[in-house]
Amino acid sequence: MRETMPKTGAGLLALIGPGVLVAATGVGAGDLATAGFAGQRLGVAVAWAVVVGALVKLVLNESLARWQLATGETIIEGIVRRLGPVAWACLMLYLLFWTWFVGAALMSACGAVISAMTPGPDSTVLQSPVFYGIGCSALGVALVLAGGFKFFERLMALCIGFMFVAVILAAVIRLDDPLALLGGLAIPRVPEAGGDGLDWTVALAGGVGGTLTIVCYSYWMRESGRTEVEDLKRCRTDIIVAYSMTAVFGVAMLVIASGLNADGRGSVLIAGLAESLGDEIGAWARWVFLVGALGAVFSSLLGVWQSVPYVFADLVRLRPPTKVIREPVSTRSLTYRIYLFWIAFTPIGGLFVTFGAIQKWYAIVGAFFIPVLGLCLVLLNNRRELGTLRNGWMANAVLIASVGALLWAAIYLVAW
Repeated sequence: MRETMPKTGAGLLALIGPGVLVAATGVGAGDLATAGFAGQRLGVAVAWAVVVGALVKLVLNESLARWQLATGETIIEGIVRRLGPVAWACLMLYLLFWTWFVGAALMSACGAVISAMTPGPDSTVLQSPVFYGIGCSALGVALVLAGGFKFFERLMALCIGFMFVAVILAAVIRLDDPLALLGGLAIPRVPEAGGDGLDWTVALAGGVGGTLTIVCYSYWMRESGRTEVEDLKRCRTDIIVAYSMTAVFGVAMLVIASGLNADGRGSVLIAGLAESLGDEIGAWARWVFLVGALGAVFSSLLGVWQSVPYVFADLVRLRPPTKVIREPVSTRSLTYRIYLFWIAFTPIGGLFVTFGAIQKWYAIVGAFFIPVLGLCLVLLNNRRELGTLRNGWMANAVLIASVGALLWAAIYLVAW
């Protein structure tokens, strides 16, 4: 019989550990900035969009878990095995493209937050956000290489603990109208906000919980020993925990940003929100928010650095015409470590340039990844080989509705 009721903190982490990793990795610079800007523009009226976005990602991750427990294959293995060389090439190209931009964004965000926490002019090398961003990237590599999965899991739990305590505390301090928040959660509506209310509501719902990092749950399942059909209940528990945490964090960011005046977007907006909190409440509130923001962006960086090389190593061993080999990807393998250094250092160039038109293409590709993943899960999870874990009519209805909504959001964002 498996242990079902954890009696210690370590037991609790074993029960919900992969969920903590999903939440810590999925909540990054993009979530902070998007929720922050949407909160400034729309307030808490669009809190419902955060919940909807988190629910959609929950459905996708639960479907991914059922596929893997039924077949023993990661979703990457399943797609390549059944859709062939074209699918493999598309996944590899998307991974390389995604890696560069996300790596640059995470380093930039870490650098901006630490720079905001340290006094002195940004013109000096040691005060430069670029210097801090590169330092955080190098630290992430060292931490991934220094310990095994359990060490990584505990470190991420610590980071997300700082993140949640600080950000939720800041939100509680800022919340002056609980009834408005309840209304924003219960009643779906889109404020006008100068004509771009729908734009930011769609961006908020679509951006919650990450994109490519969803498939990384496959590898954390394996690392946690979740390989049998009977593990589905545990997977569902930590997936619910993951997206509940994600939704709470997103709503908290809306509360914090609501009514604040801060300039800029992206990592600049994060620092601006901290300054606005400090001016309105006091210097201590600025520090509380910055500690939470640093926990969010560094845990996301660390999670991406640890998990995305799994995907690359998986794709390398599955390259056509190689047959699918059902052996777990090792973090000690050469391909894993090559990509760890690739993701940590090749995006440094992005810290010195503006992304321009290329960033628009990245946004377009990223917007379509989630509905494509959802469509693959609809096709794969209706196969007879899944047995009792095959989709029922309700699972199909929810997945198809989610894919339709995400595809509409992707097309809308491209047009926007």
